[in-house]
Amino acid sequence: MTNRKIRVGIDVGGTHTKAVAVDDATYEIVGIGSVKTTHESELGVSEGVVESFKKCLGDNNISPDEVTFIAHSTTQATNALLEGDVAKTGIIGMGKGVISGFLSNMQSNVKNINLDNSGRRKIITAHRYMDLKKISKEAAGKVIDDLKAEGCGVIVASKAFGVDDIEEELIVKEAGKERGIEVTAAADISKLYGLTRRTRTAVINASILPKMFETADSTESAVRKAGIKAPLMIMRGDGGVMDIEEMRKRPVLTMLSGPAASTVGALMYLRVSNGIFFEVGGTSTDIGVIKNGRPMIDYSVVGGQSTLIHSLDVHVSGVAGGSMVRADNNRIIHVGPRSAHIANLPYSAFTDPGKIVNPKVVKIQPLEGDPEDYIAIECDGGFRCTITVTCAATALGIVKPGDFSYGNPESSKKAIEALAKELKMSVEECATAILNNGADTCIAVIEELADKYKIERDQITLIGGGGGATALLPFTANKMNLPYQIAKNAEVISSIGVALALVRDVVERVIPSPTPQDLAEIRTEVTDMAIKSGATAESIEIQIEIDSQTSKVRAIATGSTEIQTQDLSKKATMEEATKIAADSMRVEANQVNCIVQNENFYVFGSQKGRKQEIRVVDKKGIIKIQRSDGNAVESTTGSVRSVVDKLWEELSVYKSDIKITPDFYLCIGPKVIDYEGMSGLDQLHMVMDSELMTRASGDSVILIGAKNDM
Repeated sequence: MTNRKIRVGIDVGGTHTKAVAVDDATYEIVGIGSVKTTHESELGVSEGVVESFKKCLGDNNISPDEVTFIAHSTTQATNALLEGDVAKTGIIGMGKGVISGFLSNMQSNVKNINLDNSGRRKIITAHRYMDLKKISKEAAGKVIDDLKAEGCGVIVASKAFGVDDIEEELIVKEAGKERGIEVTAAADISKLYGLTRRTRTAVINASILPKMFETADSTESAVRKAGIKAPLMIMRGDGGVMDIEEMRKRPVLTMLSGPAASTVGALMYLRVSNGIFFEVGGTSTDIGVIKNGRPMIDYSVVGGQSTLIHSLDVHVSGVAGGSMVRADNNRIIHVGPRSAHIANLPYSAFTDPGKIVNPKVVKIQPLEGDPEDYIAIECDGGFRCTITVTCAATALGIVKPGDFSYGNPESSKKAIEALAKELKMSVEECATAILNNGADTCIAVIEELADKYKIERDQITLIGGGGGATALLPFTANKMNLPYQIAKNAEVISSIGVALALVRDVVERVIPSPTPQDLAEIRTEVTDMAIKSGATAESIEIQIEIDSQTSKVRAIATGSTEIQTQDLSKKATMEEATKIAADSMRVEANQVNCIVQNENFYVFGSQKGRKQEIRVVDKKGIIKIQRSDGNAVESTTGSVRSVVDKLWEELSVYKSDIKITPDFYLCIGPKVIDYEGMSGLDQLHMVMDSELMTRASGDSVILIGAKNDM
């Protein structure tokens, strides 16, 4: 009888669906199962989810009884929107009064939502308005019947100021339940004010409910038939997971869960705490940011319109391992966005060199409407292949034997030589020009993200995952003069991310001048939501953020399912942690000193002129905080307030008439709490107190303060 506890993560990619089994105690990969993604199946991609899972268990002698956690990413929500596979959505707007009612009627009347630039794919809407004084289950039922008769398959209930009191939205929901039609309550999807945006987000959620129900039912049924008793979890676009029952209510949260999975893999499996992460596929590269051990998150955009749904801020770059080359007039015009897969041509790197005989350049148009200057190589007998980023990297020896994307250097050089002759270049010059162009596309995204999230250039490390990582990342990093690393098991990093993801939920509210009572209430609300999504109460950690400019208060809850993930490895020694900090600061180990430490963290400093660079390293060897100038003090929960006051003044920067206040972080127990962006000392105290009140006064804490500059 085995005591193993296995976590299974399944990532649905455009070409392959891959399942990975991870030992929960050691994070060792104990099984991989890969099948072609089942786009054409009656069950859609859910058939591939189940088949990859069965293959992973069957090929690796894993018993269903050993599986204690199973989760999968899904393309279904995104695909339903991209393909227009959505239900006509009826909207019941609600408000009261003459002027307020007029505005509520107008703002809740969300017109058809375009899902592409052509306008051919859209969510069709119909709208009715009800005065709150006339709301009852019977009255709501008559309006629902009217909308059903008009062809609506789902309903949205959206009340002005519904985030303050959801009662009437729930009445509509109950009336819909009695009539067998799904109703999305807008305030269930977002707690933020803004009736139009909240209604639009709810419409998107409602429109994909029928499709997502179908997928959820078939997947869950197949998993249960396989003998798995663990709850089926679904990846969210913000990098967390939620129980399948919660997914049935809020499927819109699963948008962009594929790109999220790779970033979570980098965060949890590679233990990346600061870096820009690439997942390089065949057609596109997903680029996201991890800062201080947290992935960066923004609002999702659908049809060019912003929603209130959080997702990892992952930018999709139209260049990858399989990107084809456009060329003319003795120059490389561009690399991508079309790939060899789209053109239905093999890479020259993966072609037998015996087939590349008398190669000649021909120009093709991969898809109707594309430029007609994409390069293909035609050989004797009519055989055609193409030149890709992978071919160029293989020809230059950048991709090494054993790499997932390693091909045949001879084939690559023979194909590129044909193009090089036309462009009056050497093979090396031509291959370098291809990679230069591809790298430039990625560099533009990297610089945009670095600027957006204020990542200092000397703190950037590029981390690569995906099958094409070695073809694109090393050249890009060298061109930017930045360090890089390729993920171990790069080709399945997304599946690993799904397997190791934590339950996550978020509550956002607009609260001008929040009080301690407000913070306590939002902590309770987000805790309850995380438990509903599948987290155990004892595992939940809460992060509270306050945006003073928008008056938004955000509470983020993360937690594990019934299996608490164990330490990744033995604890880092002082010597090991010092080296990690020194490497991050790009100095020698003897230039780094340990400022403070406790049972969970080391805090290191290195003097650079007048600045003291800071790195906080946890006992697993993960850098949790990196700042260019700051200080750290060990204290207790009972006395940390006075330490905050002292550091607040010491680290404030005065310029002319402006006082630039510092950022603070609190290492308490095994976690780090980020208090960046507090508007004043009183607000900082209040938010810290909401955490400290749950601790004994003598508990050890480490306070880190960091200067900000203009």
